[in-house]
Amino acid sequence: MQKENLSASGALEKLKEGNFKYLNSTTHCADVSSEKRIFTSKNGQKPYAVVVACSDSLVIPECIFSVGIGDLFVVRVAGNVIDNNQLGSIEYAVEHLGCRLVVVLGHTLCGAVAASFEQNDGYVKFITDEIKSAVGSEKDCVKATILNVKYSVAKIRRLIQNAEGLQIIGALYNTESGAVDFELDDLL
Repeated sequence: MQKENLSASGALEKLKEGNFKYLNSTTHCADVSSEKRIFTSKNGQKPYAVVVACSDSLVIPECIFSVGIGDLFVVRVAGNVIDNNQLGSIEYAVEHLGCRLVVVLGHTLCGAVAASFEQNDGYVKFITDEIKSAVGSEKDCVKATILNVKYSVAKIRRLIQNAEGLQIIGALYNTESGAVDFELDDLL
C-alpha cells in the first residue's frame, strides 16, 4: 500500500484549476510525453484523485481536468452507476494508490439517464434500472442526472471503508460549456 499522496482538498483544488485551464485552452496541454510514460512505467502511478465518469464519448476526464499520464484514476461506465466492479476499482485506488478524493462526474445530455425514462431490455436494463432507483419519477434530464450522481456518491460512501482523509463528492460536467460544477445542490 502506498502512502497518501495528496489530501482531498488539495486534489479538489487541482481538479478545479485543471478545469479552468481546460475552459481556456484549444488543445490538450497535459503531459502525455514519452518521458512521462517511461517514468510512470518504471516508477508506478500516483494518481491524486479517482474520477467515476460516464462512458459517453463527450466526457474525457483527463481533458476536462487538464491532466496527463498517471494523474487520475478514472473509472468509466455508462451513467456513472456503481456496482461491485466500480467499487473494487475505487477501493483499489484508495487503499493501494493513496487517493483521498473520489469524484462521481455526471454530465449534461447523458444518454444513459435519458434511456432510464424508457423501457429497456437486454444488459442496458441493469444500468437504466440502477438509474431509475436514483431518479425516481424525475423526468428533467439535468435534475435526474444530479440525483443519479448523488445516489452513486451515497452508495460509495456507504460501501467503501472511509480511509483517513477520504472525501467522496459529486460534480456535473456541462458538455456545452466545458465547466464542472462541484456544487450540485445549487443546481437543483
